[in-house]
Amino acid sequence: MSDTRRDRWLAALETRHLADLRFAEVTRALRALSSIYVERRDRLAGHSALDTAGKRAAYAMYYSPLHYLTVDAILHALGATQPMSRLLDLGCGAGAAGAAWASALTTPPTILAVDTLPWALDEATFTYRSLGLDSETRRLHAARTTIPRGVDAVVAGWMVNELDAASRDALLPTLLRAAASGTQVLIVEPIATRVSPWWPNWARAFVDAGGRQDEWRLPITLPDLVKRLDVAAGLRHDVLKARSIYSRR
Repeated sequence: MSDTRRDRWLAALETRHLADLRFAEVTRALRALSSIYVERRDRLAGHSALDTAGKRAAYAMYYSPLHYLTVDAILHALGATQPMSRLLDLGCGAGAAGAAWASALTTPPTILAVDTLPWALDEATFTYRSLGLDSETRRLHAARTTIPRGVDAVVAGWMVNELDAASRDALLPTLLRAAASGTQVLIVEPIATRVSPWWPNWARAFVDAGGRQDEWRLPITLPDLVKRLDVAAGLRHDVLKARSIYSRR
């Protein structure tokens, strides 16, 4: 997808979320949100990371574009841009991972997005619509989602680490079965080992089944909106860091 369409999405995000908030309020919320993700991860289970308008705006305006850029870069590095008809964005959040994959294809697929949070589904719909992508949303728990027939690929971006252990254990065989049946599977997570201590087991399971795992450190020139927030919050992202698991038959 062209940078022009992406830039229109970012401009629309700014208009949407700064209608009732000042930039300084979003910056303060971004610092708080970053602290939760890095230092107070026990608060993720109760959805307190997104319990205020400021935090939701910070997530949508900052983390969602960063996730989009990261998935886009990973997909192109993997060469994972073959045609598909339907893509499942699992635990979609604001829809960035699914939007990035769909936008990377010459003919974008229809996106089926699932999440437990109504706000996330609403924001994901906004993301897809802003990028000109066809989508359908369903309020479902990722670990209890049955992958529908006709889904060609599944992306799980920055969500497996937020599941409890039981849900994570239930999701792994579902994704392995999907991969074995020929469905593409892409899982993207933070690079920090302490965030995802379960990662080696998941990576080994997919590699044993013919997939691959990678660690990424990708230099990036941030779009203006993301750069302004990055500088104001003192986060300094000049390299995109992530881990990925990818399976393709």
